[in-house]
Amino acid sequence: MPNGLIAHDSLRAHPDGAALRLQIPWYRSLWLSSVTSITLAIDGAEVPQADLVLELGGRRYALDELPEQSETLWQLQEHPLLVVRLETPIAVGEAHGVVIHGELRLPYMQIAPGEDGGPGMYVPNVVHQDERLVATDRDAAPPALERITEPRPPAESDPFPFGLTLYSASAEYRAGWFDFDGLLDRVADLGIGPGIEIVASQMLPEYPVVTDDFERAWRGAFDRHGFVASSFGANLDMGRRRDRDMTPDEEYEFTRVLFEGAARLDFPLIRIQSAKPELLRRLLPLAEKLGVKLAYEIHAPAGPNAPEILRVREVYEELGSPLLGFVADFSSTMRRMSPTLLRAVERAGLDGEALDRLQAIWATDASMRERQEELIEYLQGRDFDPGQLGSFAHLAFNMHGHVDPAEWADIMPQIMHVHAKFYDIDEAGEEPAIDYPELVRVFVEGGYRGFWSSEWEGHAFAELGEVDPLVLVRRQHDLIRRSASALR
Repeated sequence: MPNGLIAHDSLRAHPDGAALRLQIPWYRSLWLSSVTSITLAIDGAEVPQADLVLELGGRRYALDELPEQSETLWQLQEHPLLVVRLETPIAVGEAHGVVIHGELRLPYMQIAPGEDGGPGMYVPNVVHQDERLVATDRDAAPPALERITEPRPPAESDPFPFGLTLYSASAEYRAGWFDFDGLLDRVADLGIGPGIEIVASQMLPEYPVVTDDFERAWRGAFDRHGFVASSFGANLDMGRRRDRDMTPDEEYEFTRVLFEGAARLDFPLIRIQSAKPELLRRLLPLAEKLGVKLAYEIHAPAGPNAPEILRVREVYEELGSPLLGFVADFSSTMRRMSPTLLRAVERAGLDGEALDRLQAIWATDASMRERQEELIEYLQGRDFDPGQLGSFAHLAFNMHGHVDPAEWADIMPQIMHVHAKFYDIDEAGEEPAIDYPELVRVFVEGGYRGFWSSEWEGHAFAELGEVDPLVLVRRQHDLIRRSASALR
């Protein structure tokens, strides 16, 4: 998904002068307090901050008010207007140069906690776009969708129950190509399922609350298609406020609302983001009451035996609850960087030499931060502004790990759910960056029989419409089935 605030159909005529239909530059909903700054230039002239307002949900916000809006959600499918006051309003059909720069922070991705009651440090997301846009009065139409006519093979022959996380269609959902019902209908049409996983901060219109309306839509779709709830992704937005991190009580209350929503939708498992001992001690009685399991995600760049995961394993051993386990995310165990990511950073300006250096740095055993710093130092040494890469300079290492797949066997009894992460399916039907035959072998021989939930994360790097992610999910299921058959 392009790391952008605007798309090719964003520029609109407006009585005040002009407007830009914004899209959230991320793949989860964010609080308006996540927006640090936005600057805009039109036809080479910078627009004064006082002449810009953000219009969301029928209310207008001055840009300097945004960091205070910790209770206002910018939901993934919402497209607020950035209204621009101009002396001469633009007209539909006119072409204008637009340069927009935005800086955000991701409130659930904490780098370091706050000290002495102050705010912590969070992963930044820097967006810079220089576009020539034609003013329009309507949204672009979505493209025609590919059909797959082959029926899904009988589930009895599958090595594991299959499904997907709706996160796989993040870009298309953000763009409005599907509403919630339409997305689930598309999943069913392609013969994908039966497991359905959601990320709450994407799918819940009034996140973190599961409303009556959402529950009705959810149950209606499940009744139509015979789906099964598999995993509920619960983020913890510690940095929701800009002046301080959440207190322990606030962390518990925020998580409690999510847990109760998951149980209301019949999810048996919740993917948790925090494994703080004091928080887990408070949450375990709630999990027991609700009848849900809690699984901490092991995600790139960490593996099952990384120091931070060993600490979580120690906490689990101390608490001794059968409700505690792990989600295995295959981003941890990649054999190379994905071609999808490499194409994205090439579009952002990296030449062949820089691409080779990026892959060489990625393959080392240095920490994520050390590798990121080495890349930034290298780029600066070549007079290349790392800011041109947006969040890619971080995501290249945060989303791609190279741990040996055999390490999953070390914790197999504690693995409760699998994120079958993938980025590409090539013409031969293979995932070029992730060794699926080896992963299938490790999990089959390890006795795992829980859900494999397909998670296409190429949307973080691919252009909207470049591929159909749900078709890729179906083809990934074919790859997994072939890999299992080869073991028999």
